[in-house]
Amino acid sequence: MDYSRIFGWILLILGVAVIGWTLMSSYNIFTGQSALPEFFESPGETLSPKETGNEVQDQLQQMIGEQLQGLLPANSINQFLNLIVWSMLAFILIFGGSQISGLGIKLIKK
Repeated sequence: MDYSRIFGWILLILGVAVIGWTLMSSYNIFTGQSALPEFFESPGETLSPKETGNEVQDQLQQMIGEQLQGLLPANSINQFLNLIVWSMLAFILIFGGSQISGLGIKLIKK
């Protein structure tokens, strides 16, 4: 019995499984069927505005904040960063799965 071939088949199946799981998870995330893992969280409303006594400045800051909300949604930067991190992680997992599969193929060919 040749144990290197059996181990090679196990590695090949394991590598393909890692690649398949990563692709399926990415597909589910990009189609919205599952939630994107949160590596970066938004801090929310932790900072309270200071009482400056200047109503004009407070109104101006409020108007600027409302205009920025219209241009850029609140969590868009965090979602974009989370998507970038997930894409890098998926690339690393696919690369690792291909290396594992390649090692399995080399063991099968022996």
